[in-house]
Amino acid sequence: MPSVIVRRRDAVLEILMNRPEVLNAANREMIGELAAASAEAAEDPSARVVLLRGAGTHFCAGGDINMFGELIGFPAAERRKALYRIVDGLHPLLVRLRNMPKPVVAVVQGAAAGVGLSLVLAADLAIAAEDAVFATGYIHLGTSPDGGLTATLARVVGLKHAAELMMLGDRFDAPRAVQLGLVNRAVPSATLEKEAMALAERLANGPTHAYGRTKALLQATLGDAFDAQLRREAESFAACAATEEFVEGVRAFLEKRPPNFSRARQL
Repeated sequence: MPSVIVRRRDAVLEILMNRPEVLNAANREMIGELAAASAEAAEDPSARVVLLRGAGTHFCAGGDINMFGELIGFPAAERRKALYRIVDGLHPLLVRLRNMPKPVVAVVQGAAAGVGLSLVLAADLAIAAEDAVFATGYIHLGTSPDGGLTATLARVVGLKHAAELMMLGDRFDAPRAVQLGLVNRAVPSATLEKEAMALAERLANGPTHAYGRTKALLQATLGDAFDAQLRREAESFAACAATEEFVEGVRAFLEKRPPNFSRARQL
């Protein structure tokens, strides 16, 4: 079964993350398929708006920790190189979503954490169910963020809120996400599909060329800073992955227990 499904509703192209059994957690295959689907969407002139969503009851709960678990037994230097390649492999997808000359709308239900939150912020607009749950989550694994979050999140919510969300890693609900400016609207879960399609159809009936130009101007306010920050994030994530704190964070997640980072620092 493909990790990503592309389907069309007239001029609306839907990109569906399709790993509902693991809350659409992102692994190498899903990231690669998302990149391919976004490239197809960008080049398709008949697709006037793109909806990014998750199959089942969740948007995307973050990176697949089982993928990280496979690496914690590696020597630190090898683990660092492997995690850099994984994180760096996400970057073309994020850049393409930001640069696509048509609107991208994230439709969020359930969890949007880690890279899932990065995908929400890479979209131009986001609509969420009122019971959706958001988090950065990286700190619980003993690592710094990736997916451009240190650029996009700080830009949207400000440095103090960004530091709180990243350093504490607490979950927050859709009304708070609206208040912070991370999503545009929070609607009852029963009407999310209807509201999302109404928004998509409104955009699909609008001036796509003007939307693309407007989007390009907005993205230009970051200039080359976003690409540079992606590289810095990958280097930082990889450096964290070489530490015992990362090993402890991943093991604790897989063993379903709180991490003991104080002990990790003594190893």
